Amino acid sequence: MVHKDTIVAPVTPPGEGGVGIVRISGDRAESFLRLFFRPRRKVEEFNTHRLYLGTFVDLNERPVDEVMAVLMKAPSSYTCEDVVEIQCHGGSLLIRTIIDTLVDGGARLAKPGEFTLRAFLNGRLDLSEAEAVIDLIRSRSSLASRVALGQLNGKVSRQVHGYRQQVADLLALVEAYIDFPDEDVDIKDHTQLERQASTLCQSIDEALASFDTGRLLREGLSVLIIGQPNVGKSSLLNFLLGEARAIVTDIPGTTRDTIEEQVVLEGFPLRLVDTAGVRHTDDPVEAEGVARARKKAASADLILLVIDGAKAIDDNDLLAMEACTDGRVIVVRNKADETQDPVAHPFFTSYPLVDVSARTGLGMDQLKELMVQSITGTSGSDAQEDVIFSDRRHREALVRCRCALGNFLQGLSCSEEPEFLSIELRDALEAIGEITGETTPDDILDRIFSRFCIGK
Repeated sequence: MVHKDTIVAPVTPPGEGGVGIVRISGDRAESFLRLFFRPRRKVEEFNTHRLYLGTFVDLNERPVDEVMAVLMKAPSSYTCEDVVEIQCHGGSLLIRTIIDTLVDGGARLAKPGEFTLRAFLNGRLDLSEAEAVIDLIRSRSSLASRVALGQLNGKVSRQVHGYRQQVADLLALVEAYIDFPDEDVDIKDHTQLERQASTLCQSIDEALASFDTGRLLREGLSVLIIGQPNVGKSSLLNFLLGEARAIVTDIPGTTRDTIEEQVVLEGFPLRLVDTAGVRHTDDPVEAEGVARARKKAASADLILLVIDGAKAIDDNDLLAMEACTDGRVIVVRNKADETQDPVAHPFFTSYPLVDVSARTGLGMDQLKELMVQSITGTSGSDAQEDVIFSDRRHREALVRCRCALGNFLQGLSCSEEPEFLSIELRDALEAIGEITGETTPDDILDRIFSRFCIGK
């Protein structure tokens, strides 16, 4: 796809700031620079990737702002086209005036993600690398940022291209059997096909297993704190946040609604949800809070079931327990600095249990590590070293590729004709190609790049 028009958009977000940047990309980018930019010193030819100080003027030669301008000649630019960036003072009016002037001069306002789309269409990025740009911008933790940067630098692409090459090799062997039907096919050839396909399936299964970790890094982890009143749920929330967010008193039923706060733990973004104390109550407001707590438990990624270590398990603990049977649960026995009775109920001993004190911080490091491990099966520091698939679109494509390879293996075991086997391998190739963009439909491309902000 070739773009003949030249696009323009603000690179910096709206609002006031020290500097605002306007980006222009396309064949006429340098022409717009010459039309509206007056360098402080006379310039015969603009050198690529060099900043020039001067004045931006409108169509009537009236000064708009003192700016810095840089020309980045194709293909050494973000879009692989000629790109100009104007660095002006960061006022909304100034940026809007500069953009309006460029549009009046013949440029077109860029659509969301159109600069990155052009980078993809011009071959600078494949589709998975382009998607990593928005993940990097939206990353909510340092670990999520590193995973997105690894994808932008081609970690996912290299692995996916490896899968694609292996499927292509299998297809070449099968098609050789189709092209030369009179040749005898030794059993060792079938064994080779089965061995290669099985190894590839195992590798894809491992990649799919990384999706949960990737999803958590990208979307965040929902952690529900539940338990009966006065066991220390709000104190636990405050300690994990490092601030007094929830009111803590000795009066039961202080928290009557859910309280949600964001925090980063071992590189993973978390959404902590403190809930109303679960107990039998006739108070309609408190009862609604209890109902909301039980409803939240059904959708939580992780549940911290808090019990009072200084008391024996009672009916309200069992009531809170009933809301936790369908999720990942860590039993948090609070008040570890006080006398503790053994936990006798079988439910509370069938899940990981950690003793903490929300008042002194005792056991909190163990709790944090257990929270990460209970979801990912690894520590946060280990996750950054692997290739992690975090995009649902990538997962769907991998699942379809894996399914086609499974059908191929089943066909081999049933001695199906090579023509039918090749169909499964072509389906696998098409699915895997959607990740990097070789076989992605235009409507999917439109949906992907519409998620981007204008100017990227």
